[in-house]
Amino acid sequence: MKLAVLTCGMLPIPAVQGGAVENLIDFYLEYNNNHHLHDITIYSPWDDKLVGHPALASDVNHYHYIDVSSLRARLERRLFKFFRYTSKDYFNYFIEYYFEKAYADIKNRHYDYIILENSDGHAYKLSQRGYRNIIIHMNNEARKSRAQYHREFQNNISLILTCSDFIRDSISNFMPACKTKTLYNAIDTKKFFPKENPSLKREIIGLKNNDFVIVYSGRINEEKGISELIDAMLQLKDYPNIKLMIIGGTFYGNAKNENEFVRSLKNKAKSIEDKIVFTGFIPYKNVPDYLHLADIAALPSMWDEPFGLTIVEALAAGLPLITARSGGIPEICEGVATIVNRDNIVNNLTSAIIDLYNHPEKRIQMAVASIDRAKHFDKEVYAEKFFAAIKDLS
Repeated sequence: MKLAVLTCGMLPIPAVQGGAVENLIDFYLEYNNNHHLHDITIYSPWDDKLVGHPALASDVNHYHYIDVSSLRARLERRLFKFFRYTSKDYFNYFIEYYFEKAYADIKNRHYDYIILENSDGHAYKLSQRGYRNIIIHMNNEARKSRAQYHREFQNNISLILTCSDFIRDSISNFMPACKTKTLYNAIDTKKFFPKENPSLKREIIGLKNNDFVIVYSGRINEEKGISELIDAMLQLKDYPNIKLMIIGGTFYGNAKNENEFVRSLKNKAKSIEDKIVFTGFIPYKNVPDYLHLADIAALPSMWDEPFGLTIVEALAAGLPLITARSGGIPEICEGVATIVNRDNIVNNLTSAIIDLYNHPEKRIQMAVASIDRAKHFDKEVYAEKFFAAIKDLS
């Protein structure tokens, strides 16, 4: 089949700037390049880091780039905002400008299906312009304020892929259930599996071999539960060798800026600063090495996570996991992790940490179960199921 993939326009493909959705796209494009299943054109914003990227040499994946950052593009975008953008548009003017630039090429080509990656709102204009071969891939909840748009284009959708049953259920009141399938997200699990000879040692970041190390990894913001985890550490101050390693920055590749929330966390942790290590932003390729320093992982998300890739990363790293019952998280790790309720979260986290600290045999069993469960969320499994879902349409 001849397929088009239209991203939301924020980050480039290949994922040279990172991004969860962008990495997922890379997974199935890599699979397509290896197996020559379809002729795929990807519409993506340009980035100078893409120059010479080996993925661009594929003979089945074709990359069509949209300039959104040059001086000319910025001027055009301003003009678009004032003369073409209206309150009836689904997204902000930046994304709508990107869509129109991509559409200028799409309209001159024939595609069997157009895949909208985390940009369900683009289906609105496409359906208005006569397109009926639309696949929506959703990694977030649909905005309830835009429900009327979804009702208008729902009959023009061929397939809706959601990253969890939680997301599938959240859109059930304005998207046809018969067209919806759950496709769980994935990682390159092999990069996270434990190593016989770890390249990173604890002492490099001030931890000791006899410490019991809890790791938190991910973005550092209020909704991720990191403040509550530090509160639990305060309750564990009488356990001197229980340490917390916090991996991450405020927003993906934000390696330098420290916002008010991060400062508040460090201030809260001052009385136990010898028990908490803030690594700051760590490049994604190095994250597995840091995870392997830990005894357990604690990822107590306080919002309804659509999926939770950091959960899969911790499982693949062979870590016993403590997490919160929120959103799509239980779908990933029910039965292999300690899942606590968000009500009374601090006490629940404290109890769960003490339980694993006191039961090394339980940690061993959970570590084995974690790795086994993570294999269900490998990039090869993901790509195979992605293309199987599209094949079922024919």
